[in-house]
Amino acid sequence: MDGRYNGSQISPGQASMFSTIRRRLFKLLLWFAAASVVLVILFRWVPPPGSMLMVERKIESWFSGEPIDLKRDWVPWEKLPTDLKVAVIAAEDQKFAEHWGFDVPAIRKALTHNERGGSIRGASTLSQQVAKNLFLWSGRNWLRKGLEVWFTGLIELFWPKQRILEVYLNSVEWGNGVFGAEAAAQRHFGVPAARLSRQQAALLAAVLPNPRKWSPARPTSYVANRAAWIRRQMNQLGGGEYLQKL
Repeated sequence: MDGRYNGSQISPGQASMFSTIRRRLFKLLLWFAAASVVLVILFRWVPPPGSMLMVERKIESWFSGEPIDLKRDWVPWEKLPTDLKVAVIAAEDQKFAEHWGFDVPAIRKALTHNERGGSIRGASTLSQQVAKNLFLWSGRNWLRKGLEVWFTGLIELFWPKQRILEVYLNSVEWGNGVFGAEAAAQRHFGVPAARLSRQQAALLAAVLPNPRKWSPARPTSYVANRAAWIRRQMNQLGGGEYLQKL
């Protein structure tokens, strides 16, 4: 050694600092993994008190200065209407009973479509939507997508399909401040969720791609046509018998 400084060398102090940072990051990841597993297992039996999407909507209202009254009432699986369960599956995820959280062929089609430009097409399953709405924030960055994959895997591992659909129907957004089937049925049709008709269930499912813009109670021609398509898909799936696969 000639004693001259080499800019590529790392001093012992720097090496120790980097080692400490790596250890702390590793511990942080372990704590996050353990906490998320515990939380998902807890929500296997305990109704989630809310969702991150609800928190996000509340924060948005604070910044916009437009107050929002969040409505959500939990309805257990056995009291959720069969037509609504099947309508949502028909509209959002027809392979729900078959996949393990991800519809790979649909994802490939969406990627091919998006590469061509124009409107962005999604391919999220009901499981992915539950993971995103319940635990994460909105957006399309890679960190959020990675966490969505993580939570989707945990949900599919620890929850039966019925539980996934139950949480989805009690957490999904159905209008400004309207979350879950009960609040949606009351707000849009003036009836409890248990009394929704087949047509009303199809209309609720039809607006899910854009629930803050479209109204199931005052459907546009597009929403009405989509609801008719959903009813046909419900028949093709086998109606209520499809739920026996879950």
